[in-house]
Amino acid sequence: MNPERIAELKEKARAVRLGIIEALGLEKRGHLGGSMSCADIVAALYFYKMRHDPKDRFMPDRDRFIMSKGHSVLAQYAALAEAGYFPKETLKKTKTLGCILQGHPERETPGVEANTGSLGQGLSIGIGMALGGRLDGLGYHTWVILGDGELAEGQVWEAVTAASAFKLDNLTAIVDMNGIQAVGKTCDRYDLGDIRGKFSAFGWKTFEIDGHDMTQIVRALDEASEVKGVPTAIIARTVKGKGVSFAENTHAYHNNLLTKEQQEQAVREILAM
Repeated sequence: MNPERIAELKEKARAVRLGIIEALGLEKRGHLGGSMSCADIVAALYFYKMRHDPKDRFMPDRDRFIMSKGHSVLAQYAALAEAGYFPKETLKKTKTLGCILQGHPERETPGVEANTGSLGQGLSIGIGMALGGRLDGLGYHTWVILGDGELAEGQVWEAVTAASAFKLDNLTAIVDMNGIQAVGKTCDRYDLGDIRGKFSAFGWKTFEIDGHDMTQIVRALDEASEVKGVPTAIIARTVKGKGVSFAENTHAYHNNLLTKEQQEQAVREILAM
C-alpha cells in the first residue's frame, strides 16, 4: 500500500483516539487502556478493510464486526462517529441516561451488530454470523476483536474448535494482546503461553503483528481475508493505553476517571503522535 494511504489511516487512528477521549469525558469511569490499544486496528477495519455503509447500515452483504471485549467499545464508538453513523457530538453524552452510547455495545446503537460485555461470547456470535453468511450465499467477512485476558474464558476455545470444524474462512479473530487486564499483567493472572500456537493447533491460519504498525495491520487484514478453507487469527501485540503516556502499560487506566488536566494532556499527546 502506498505511503499516502497509510498516512490517511494513521490520521483516522488519531481521530479514533481523540474520539475515545471525547467519549470518556470527565467524572465518568471508562475503559481508556483497552480502547487505546485496539484503536489502530479498529481504524484500519472501518476505514480500509470492511465493507459497510452508514447510509445503508443494514445492507445484507456488509462485513460484520464484533467487539467481543465489549468494555473497549469507546474505540468502536469513535470509529462509528468518524464514519458518519451518528453525529460526533453524541460522543460527549456517552454513558449518560438515554444516550445511544452506553458502557458496552448494544444493538440499538447504529453500526453495532451485537450486544457484548460478558467476556468470552463474541467469537461464538461471530461464528453464527459467519455461518449465516455462508447459508445465505453472501460474501461478507466477520471480524471479531478479543482481549488477551478474555481468552481465559472456556467458551472462547469451544468457539475456536467450532470455527475450525466448520472451516469458516469468512471469520477472523483479532487478539488485542496488550498483556494487561483489570488488576495486573495477564501472564500473572492466567498465563496462556503461546496464544498463536494454540490457535494454530486448532487448525487456524495465524498471523502475528505489531498492532500499532499500520502497514503490518493492513497487510494482515488483506492476507486474512484471502485465506481459504480455515478461519484466521491475527495476534496483535499492543500497548495498553497506547498514545497516552500516563495510561500506557498500566492496569490503573483499565477503567478509571480522567481529570481535566489529564484529559488535556491526553489530547496533546495524541495530536503529537
